[in-house]
This record gives sequence, C-alpha cells and structure tokens, in this order.
Amino acid sequence: MSDASTADFYDPQEIELRWQKHWRDTNAGAAPADGDPCYLLEMFPYPSGRIHMGHVRNYTIGDVMARFLSANGRAVLHPMGWDAFGLPAEQAAIKRGIPPAVWTKDNIDTMRVQLERMGFCYDWDREIATCDKEYYRWEQLFFIQMLERGIAYRKTAKVNWCDECGTVLANEQVDGDECWRGHSPVRQKELDQWFLRITDYADELLEGLEELGGWPEKVVTMQRNWIGRSTGVEIDFDIVESGSSVTVFTTRADTLFGCTFASLAVEHPLAQALADAGGRGDEVRAFIEKVSAQDPRERAEGKDGVFTGCHAINPINDEKVPIYLANFVLMDYGTGAVMAVPAHDQRDFEFATAMSIPIKQVIASDDGRALPAELDEAFVDAGILHASGAFDGQASADARRAIATRLHELGKGREVVHYRLRDWGVSRQRYWGTPIPVIYCDSCGVLPVPEDTLPVVLPTNIGPLEGGKSPLPEMESFTRTTCPNCKGPARRETDTMDTFMESSWYFLRFTAPRCSDAPFDPDALKRWLPVSQYIGGVEHAVLHLLYSRFYTRVLRDLGWLEISEPFERLLTQGMVIKDGAKMSKSRGNVVDPDDLVGKYGADTARLFSLFAAPPEKDLEWSDRGVEGASRFLGRVWRLGVSVIAAGDRQAAVSWDDPGPGGDSDAKALWAKTHETTMRVTRDIGERMHFNTAVAAIMELVNATYEYRSSGEDRDTAPATTFAVTTTLRLLLPFVPHLACELWSRLTGGAAIEDVGWPSFDEAALAKDTVEIVVQVNGKLRARLQVAADTSDADLQAAALAESKVADALEGREPRKVIVVPGRLVNVVL
Repeated sequence: MSDASTADFYDPQEIELRWQKHWRDTNAGAAPADGDPCYLLEMFPYPSGRIHMGHVRNYTIGDVMARFLSANGRAVLHPMGWDAFGLPAEQAAIKRGIPPAVWTKDNIDTMRVQLERMGFCYDWDREIATCDKEYYRWEQLFFIQMLERGIAYRKTAKVNWCDECGTVLANEQVDGDECWRGHSPVRQKELDQWFLRITDYADELLEGLEELGGWPEKVVTMQRNWIGRSTGVEIDFDIVESGSSVTVFTTRADTLFGCTFASLAVEHPLAQALADAGGRGDEVRAFIEKVSAQDPRERAEGKDGVFTGCHAINPINDEKVPIYLANFVLMDYGTGAVMAVPAHDQRDFEFATAMSIPIKQVIASDDGRALPAELDEAFVDAGILHASGAFDGQASADARRAIATRLHELGKGREVVHYRLRDWGVSRQRYWGTPIPVIYCDSCGVLPVPEDTLPVVLPTNIGPLEGGKSPLPEMESFTRTTCPNCKGPARRETDTMDTFMESSWYFLRFTAPRCSDAPFDPDALKRWLPVSQYIGGVEHAVLHLLYSRFYTRVLRDLGWLEISEPFERLLTQGMVIKDGAKMSKSRGNVVDPDDLVGKYGADTARLFSLFAAPPEKDLEWSDRGVEGASRFLGRVWRLGVSVIAAGDRQAAVSWDDPGPGGDSDAKALWAKTHETTMRVTRDIGERMHFNTAVAAIMELVNATYEYRSSGEDRDTAPATTFAVTTTLRLLLPFVPHLACELWSRLTGGAAIEDVGWPSFDEAALAKDTVEIVVQVNGKLRARLQVAADTSDADLQAAALAESKVADALEGREPRKVIVVPGRLVNVVL
C-alpha cells in the first residue's frame, strides 16, 4: 500500500484516499462471522444534506472505539444507516420544489461519501434507510400486532399542534410551548389520533433504569423525572351546590387539614357544571375560553383563576372550602383537580395571596423552630403536624399513612400511583413517513391491513408539495381500497407514523438487514444484542432513548425478542461550540468538515475533535487547536520517516519488545512506552477519555524525540523502533490513515490491523527511583531522589539531613515527622 516515491512528504489527500479505497475494496468494516461479539453503534444520522462537525465528533468517537475493540480481538459489529423519513426532508423538498424521496436519496449519497472521506470504517453491507419499503413493511407489521394486542389504539384527544409544521407533536417533542424542531409556537387541538400505550410500561421502564449501570446518571435522572411516578392519595370532596363530588390527587396527605380551597383545570369535566351551579356561568366560561388559548408554558407559570361560586367539603374535618378554576392546574396530571394548601405549597401560597384566600399552617418545623404567624412564603418541608386534630404531633411521613388510612375508612380516599408520562401519540398529518396500516370501512369500522398484503407503500411518484399539506388524502390511487372483511369499498388511513417509530427499532434490524421473510434472524439477535456501546446526544434522553426502551419491551412481549433493555452502555457526547454558541447556519458560525479535510486531511479533523475536550463535554472550536493537531501529526510523520531513512530500506523494522536493555536512557524510553500503552488502553477501554489518551501519546512522541537527540545512531536503536511502532499502534484508532501508511512503510507492507493492540508489562511500570517532597510545617523545602524501596526510617533521616530542612528547624527538635511512602515527608515543629 505504501508509495516510496513520497516517503519524505506527508500528503494527507493522497494517502487518505488511497487507504480509504483499500478499506472499501477489502470490506474492512465487515463484522466477523465468529469471535467474541461486540455491537458498537452511534445514533444514525438524518440525511439533511451534508455532515457537520457534530457528526464528525460523534462518528469519530464510534470509529475509535470500533478500531480499538477490533485490535483487542473483539468481533465488532459497526453498521451505518439513515433515519430517512421526517418533516425536515419534507420541508426542504417543498422549498426546492422536488419530491422528498429525491431529496433524501441525493443527501444519502452525498453523506455516505463524506463519512467514507473521514475514514470511518462501517459494515456498509448492512446499510439501511428507514424510507425503504423493505424496512418499514416490518414496522407496519409491528403496528398491526400492537393493534391486535391493544397496545395501539385510536381516540379523540387534545394534542400538541404546530401550525408551522402542520402536524401533531408528542409531549416529548414540545420544548416548553415551542416545537422541538423549529421552535415555533405549539397550541392544543382536538383530533382523532393513534396512540401507543407506553404508560402500561411505566413501572417497568422506571424499574429498568436501576439496571443501566453503564448509562450516564444525568440521562437516567431525566428519564426517571419524565416518567414521573408519584405515590399519593385520591380524595373525594363532596360539592355543596351540586350534590356531586370531585376527586383530587395529592402526594401530601399530611397537609390535608390546611386545605383552604380547591382548584380545577379548565378542561375538567365538572368545570362547566360548576359554573352553572355556582351562578357564575358567564364569568367562568370567559375564563375557560381565555385559558384554553394560553400555551402550556404560560399556564404552567401562571397564577390566574376564577371562583366558580361552588364549595367543597374537606372530608377529614368537614370544612367548606371554595372551588376555583386555575390556569396552572393541568388535566394531564393527576385528576385535573388539586386540594390547595397555601401554607405548604408555594404556588398555592402565591395564588391564595393574590385571591385573598385564608392561609392555614398545619406543619411545623421538625427541628422545633416555630414558624411565624404570618408567612412570607410557603413552608414546603416535611415536619410535625399541628392544628390537625387527632394527628397532631405526628411526623409528616407517619401522618400521610395515617390520614390515608382514615380516608379509606370514611370511604373518601384511596392510595394510588400517578405518572407524568402520557401515552405516545404516533399520528402525523404529513406525507413523508411510514403509512399507518389501517383501513376504514363504513360497514365494518376500523380494520388492520391484512398482513399478507404488506407493505402499504408510500407513493413516491408525486409532484412538488405545496404549502406543507400532505397529498395523501387527495390521492384516490392511495386512499381507495377494499375492505378485507366485507369486500366493499374502504379508504386507507392517510396519517403517517411519527419518525421516532423508525428509530425505535433500527438497531435491531442491523443484526440481519437482508432478512427478507422476517424482520429479524433469531440467531443474529442472540449473537449481537443488546447493543454493547451506544453513542449519541443527550438531547435524545426522553425521546429516542425512552421510546427505544419501550419499543424493545413491546417487541419482547410480541414474541420477537428475548431482551428488555436495548443498550448496555451509553455515551452522550457534548456539542461543538464556536464563538460561545452551538454551531448553526443561522448564527453563521459553522465550520464545513469538507473544508477542514481539504486543508488538513481527515486525520487532523479526527484528532482535534477528540483531543480538544472529553467526549461528554462541549467542544470549543479553536483554529489554533486544529493547527496544533496538524503539527503533531507532522512530527509523527517525520519521526517515522527518519527511522525508515536510517535503517535498511529492504528490511522490515521489528515491533517486538526489546526489553529493558541498553543504557539508562533506553531503559527509560522502554518504560515510557509501556506506561503510555497502559494509560491509552485504560483511557479508551475503561474511561473513554480520548483526550487524555492522545495527550499520553504526545508525551511518548516527545520522549522519543528527546532520546534520539541525546545520543548517536539512535534512529535504529531497539528502544526507538519499539517506541515508534507502539506509537503507531496506539494511534491507529485515532488517525488510521497515517498509522497504516507509516506502519506499512516501516514493516515492509505488513498490515497494522493484523498485529493487534499492544500489551504492557506491569514490571516495566515499576520505577527504580522516586521523587520525595520534603515539607516543614506544610511548606516545601526540598526534593529527594531516592530508591523506590527506601524504608520510612531512611526517608526520615534523609529528609532531616537536607540543609534547607536544617535551616528551617534552627536547631529545634521536630514535634513529629509524617512519612507518606513514595510521596512526601512532612516535618512538623
């Protein structure tokens, strides 16, 4: 593979393209048929047009891990595919006046070339695109099976609607009151929608988080909070004016005696009836209309309300309390009705203050500290009950149980569990997505498409889309069909699936993507699953990652899988920042990877993206950092070339460990080589700290240069060739083009991948001498070079004999001498 004519000149363009062709021709990324399996996967990209520096960083991390694991003897599955359906492609196609299928295919072709140009080694034989009918036919089959099991269902519901996107958004796709993609306003709209019962799996998803020891705690916490399990009590309050009752949910039954009003969501089924019963119909209806138009964030932060004219009876003490409608009470949590205890809930406190509602304290501090008679803010902590009848003196935790028991005896309460999580709405009123495999018949109702007729193919022979409206409802060739039951005329569902449906199972299809008679090959699933290491952005914590965990469990229950958790380990990488902000076209701070590669080569781009910051942290773009990475690779190249030039060009350089022979300089470089191997091995394999691994290799290169310059004829010395060849083996995952090229030239054409990962000798890490810091009263006075096995007594004697220590003592006897073996001696006066 080497080209001797360019031996003295490092030309990344020529060298990188040549090695990429070699990897492509030899199918270097193909997963081995046998061996110890390891499934490594980065979140597959959306084919947006071109890769950006976030892609470069994410996929470089994955490629480093894949090459490292392969070098350590693992049989690595490292595939790539395309999350190809979705709104952005549709919007881009509308803007350009071309069909989304054409736009998407062109982008895939472009991005595939870009990924290969970065030197990423994938198993391209397993490539998939979710817009291919060979892929989504199985997704339609899963949907039909979910429908048959009651996991998929249809209902009329208020949903999150984005006018700009012209479609429904799942709760997880709403950021405050804005669309997660375009940040345009989101409003509530009532529509017939398809849902998946993710709430049926809430407890299992929550409990499964305890098994995810290889996940960042931040992601685990985000999912736990999103599922939002709350254990509390449902309490029935009788309504005085209507004779009916309203049920509230609370996690603080210990504060029930402090309830001074009740508040309901404007969507609550009793809201209108209360308005009429309380004689305040017009005012209450006007408030309902006003709040219904507010966005979720405004409501969540609000303190607005209206008195209904009705009252409820607190069942624990028979006190009558007013009932309000409040904009901050939401129907999708608990029961949509809240018992308000303003003394012990800050939002209730602020609302009560604004509405001049009484505030009654019933919890005292458990440290005996008396609370002021007039509170400036709510006391929200647990404590000791008072003004609570028979429950006075009880601690909050005990009182919650005792009051719940009393309510149960009265027939007015029951302990329940509520969740923040809501069922996943999967209908989208867009064109570019997987058709939902459902038929509507006026005689037979809603029916699944017969499985033997799948897939329901999305028409791609369409003209330019206009205004964002899906063409499917107007396409009779698509909508008109025959009822499979009565054989009469019927129509197809024209909504398509949320694109997170495709990304919730793609990692499973990679195990056998060419399987044509089933979605999976059972043997392949058993071999590769779960995914050993998954890599992607933390922004997917409660979207893709939660949905994938749910989808995996559903497929398990449908009989397709044996596992419950899809990803064993997870790395969430940080963003790429430039000029203090995330790279974005709108901000004008984008760096084009093609420009970077064109100027410096792919290896420089790879090295900078890994060295500039730990993977989980944001990477601050630096032109000087890129220059520094390029200069370092130039140093490595010159080092390798010098060893080649100094030796017999016809003989291969040995990479064998020469042992600690030679003079002290040679022994020191030999030990440094082993120490670096240990550090890099652990930094990659255990900590995934690629920046410190690269730093360690840089230290070894510096040490090699110093060794060569400190004596004659050292370019061919065993210590030099061992250090240089080990450097290349350690660099292989990071800068594979340069490592492969220099290795081939040094070794007479041998393949560096065949050599494997270098090992390190623990004995080589043991140092003959150590540096001991000597302090007097904690202040540095001297440094000693002593034998590593020097006894504590000898260390103390040597320290006290130092002239600077003697000067500090001024003839006084030390009160004590503290010896920390191998590190320091501290003399205390």
